Amino acid sequence: MGYIIKPLVTEKMTKITEKQNRFGFIVRPEANKIELKKEIEALYNVTVVDVNTCIYAGKNKSRYTKAGLIKGRTNRFKKAIVTLKEGETIDFYSNI
Repeated sequence: MGYIIKPLVTEKMTKITEKQNRFGFIVRPEANKIELKKEIEALYNVTVVDVNTCIYAGKNKSRYTKAGLIKGRTNRFKKAIVTLKEGETIDFYSNI
């Protein structure tokens, strides 16, 4: 257990959630779809119909400062989009 890092709460993901009953999560790269399905069902008490995953590569970034050009790289991550059974939902804001 412990494959979910955090829920994905963005404007784009909120629109998808409202229309299609799909929720996004940032997950650990070694997690597979079966493990993610089990963890989400146990954590949120919902029925998962489908899990889609995609791996995002880290991007090269650079910025100009007084000291000169600084180059770096963002972290790579894996995103999971989970489709729930019709009528079920996850409330990310319930424990604030």
